Amino acid sequence: MRRVRVVNWTMIKNQFPAGFSRIADANTNRIGEGLRVLEEAARFILNDEVLSERLKDLRHELSVRDITTKLQYLTGRDSQNDVGVEIQVGFQTTARSPTELVTANARRVEEALRVMEEISTLQGGGTVKRDYQRARFSLYDIEKELIGRLTRTNLASGIQGLYAIVDSDCLKGRDLLETTSQILAGGVKIVQLRDKSTPKKRLYELAIAVKQMCVENEALFIINDHMDIALAAGADGLHLGQEDLSVKIARKFLPIDKLIGCSVTTAAEARIAKSEGADYLACGAMYPTGTKTDCPVIGLAAVGEIKQAADLPLVAIGGINIDNVAEVLAAGVDSVVVVSALVLAHSPTLAAQEMLQRIEVCHEQA
Repeated sequence: MRRVRVVNWTMIKNQFPAGFSRIADANTNRIGEGLRVLEEAARFILNDEVLSERLKDLRHELSVRDITTKLQYLTGRDSQNDVGVEIQVGFQTTARSPTELVTANARRVEEALRVMEEISTLQGGGTVKRDYQRARFSLYDIEKELIGRLTRTNLASGIQGLYAIVDSDCLKGRDLLETTSQILAGGVKIVQLRDKSTPKKRLYELAIAVKQMCVENEALFIINDHMDIALAAGADGLHLGQEDLSVKIARKFLPIDKLIGCSVTTAAEARIAKSEGADYLACGAMYPTGTKTDCPVIGLAAVGEIKQAADLPLVAIGGINIDNVAEVLAAGVDSVVVVSALVLAHSPTLAAQEMLQRIEVCHEQA
């Protein structure tokens, strides 16, 4: 973890010309207050221990250790006559999303650090200036990670209910785009395109078409395995198996607002996937399935262990149909993946509607 050297406040004590102590007082307050908001977001919204610790360290390293220096700033404080107190712009009075709140406070701290960086040069203070500069650049990195995590957490909250996989190898001659259109018409809000054999040029064309259908139906669009297609088609996310590219590597290349799902069969795999940046997990197979014959059956008993190992949205996959979906949901998963029971149904639209109705009843009875 990169640490910011503690600001040597004694070096700038008594350095500021008259009036500049008010600037120092205001901006050191902004730094502490803004960092506290960011830390609380990492701690209580994201439950991210690493980000929380980084922000706490940064806040402590920038806090005033020399109380006499802080008292010197306080002597210049004049809140009653501050001409900026009543000045507000529109965005300050409107409701904000968590992402907007974090962005606003990160910028607040960054701007305050820049101010302190500049006024520290009034009477020298080169070392202090560098300390503020290091802190500012450290926060740039933290801000990017925080915003990315919050954006993906919001997207991942949509991983619930029915998750449809349209697998080219399972269609048995049916048209992929028409089948996808029918599934979406049935109310499905998560669609994954899985294809192991179609040439990349054609697969890209299919991905673009499916993406557009998902946008029109306000559904998440996930690409299985192919990171290049996910990037090129602007998919909402990428799903990876244990034999695919690692989550850690994929996270380096995907935009910060793109989801990564990871298939796991054990608690150990779940912990690794989470530590590498996965946003949701898929566990299975729940039952024997003809869709992926190489996928081991782990059964419902493994769900609890995996869920406890990694507090992420959890999807169950493998042999799930309308007859067993209730017991799968009762095991504690957030979403169920269905392949054959949808794409091979006489009416994929009707099959999706019936499955969604069954899921809704299960939730009402839970």
